[in-house]
Amino acid sequence: MFEFNNVKIDWLGHSSFKISNSKIIYIDPFHLIQNDKADIILITHGHYDHCSIADINRVLKPDTLIFATPDCSSKLSKIDTSRVQIVTPNKKINISDITIETIPAYNPTKQFHPKINEWVGYIITINNTRIYHAGDTDIIPEMKNIKADIALLPVGGTYTMNAKEAAEAANLIKPKIAIPMHYGDIVGTEDDAKKFKSLCKVEVKIL
Repeated sequence: MFEFNNVKIDWLGHSSFKISNSKIIYIDPFHLIQNDKADIILITHGHYDHCSIADINRVLKPDTLIFATPDCSSKLSKIDTSRVQIVTPNKKINISDITIETIPAYNPTKQFHPKINEWVGYIITINNTRIYHAGDTDIIPEMKNIKADIALLPVGGTYTMNAKEAAEAANLIKPKIAIPMHYGDIVGTEDDAKKFKSLCKVEVKIL
């Protein structure tokens, strides 16, 4: 767990995070051990390791809000539709004192996450802290416009950026803190996280 400006950030493995301050936010819950109930759940895309219905149900409560991409609709069909909002890139949502922005996430030259699918990363602004979760992406031109205090970046390679590319992204975005993700489960190892840290010009926390 890492705390910044009274915002707690827990890496739960793979691309899954819990962010807590005034509310509890889960991003891509997957293989959860804990079951602290969610106020908000953010899903980056419909792949099984990001849109896991078993894990969503584990942290669901009656008033949980879920934001997910269109390809998640069928998986979420048994959840009350009034609680599910479908999102595409370049949207901005205000929930009480929290702002959520959707950012494009894609592979420009690989087939795993094509841009046409309109999958997303998120910027969450909570307690005046901007947290960017990149989703499953390579380094993309849109990153040059991202302003974030904390950047959660995939480093595992194959389906996303590798450690070197993720460091290039961190050095482009220039957050106060960069945190590696998307390793240690399906692809990537802790060595990727360590390589990422060694190549970054910004502070890195390996959680």
